[in-house]
Amino acid sequence: MIFMAGALVSAFALTACGGAGSSGTAAPPSATGGAGCKPVASDQLVLLTDDKDLQNTDNIVAVANVRAGTPALLAAVDKVGAALDQPKLLALNKAVEIDRKTSLVAAQEFATTNGLATGLSGGSGKVVVGAAGFPESQTLAELYKIALNAAGFQASVLQSTNREVYEPALESGEISVFPEYASTMTEFLNQKANGKGAAPKSSNEIDKTIAALKELGTKYGLNVGTPSKASDENAFAVTKPVADANQLKTLSDFAAKCSGTASVLAGPAECPERPFCQPGLQSKYGITFGSFFEGDAGGPRTKTALKEGKATLGLVFSSDSSLTPAG
Repeated sequence: MIFMAGALVSAFALTACGGAGSSGTAAPPSATGGAGCKPVASDQLVLLTDDKDLQNTDNIVAVANVRAGTPALLAAVDKVGAALDQPKLLALNKAVEIDRKTSLVAAQEFATTNGLATGLSGGSGKVVVGAAGFPESQTLAELYKIALNAAGFQASVLQSTNREVYEPALESGEISVFPEYASTMTEFLNQKANGKGAAPKSSNEIDKTIAALKELGTKYGLNVGTPSKASDENAFAVTKPVADANQLKTLSDFAAKCSGTASVLAGPAECPERPFCQPGLQSKYGITFGSFFEGDAGGPRTKTALKEGKATLGLVFSSDSSLTPAG
């Protein structure tokens, strides 16, 4: 995922959304024409489909230390990825974040239901699975541990913090394998190798993103697994009354019905300048806004702005279990 909520924002490459924004009163220079859609307060948020592929592919994928990343290890963690799809990832996140189960319990239940502990072999010795400091990463790490133990490894989970801390530990072998996000890890390594101003190497096509990640990984002693269908990408949501009143299911629908001066965009401060946020919405979809509300990257401030009727469209995450996909 390109942006993470709260204190973890700095842990991820800011390649998706952004630029200093307003508190919700100033109209951005791009606001032109159209009546737009006024915000409508509601606790129900609806995720709109990115039907023109504005966002890059942030599919879940295992990244392993090259010495630890044996065929047996990659087969085990890739089995986890293959068992996941977007609805299952949302259900896992709901189990932890809403139903208040621990990541360990949620992972054990998922593993039993999906047969993760069967058909694996060839492993031996100790391996360390890394986990970042947010629930989704911790649950994925527990799933990796279950599959690795089933393959014959002695697996444990090591809680880490951000990518600047755990990626060097992957290189050194202190961490054996980590559940990663394809585009975000690609751009992290790209900027590490080529500088902060490097041209992006990730893509909205997963095969191209993985090819770039594998090439960059070889520079730092990292092996890359097979990407899952499940992903955690930047996404955009509206409240249910706005979606219902305007028959919104996709961002193209929003462009046709809600582009204009009454619409308010909410997101992190960088949103008005980042290509996958406000500029991307305008260039890819032709969406303009009358004002910008400075919230955060998929976190409580942006979702609260939507729920309180201060924003029409807000930046969220595609794996947020509190959101309802447009149906």
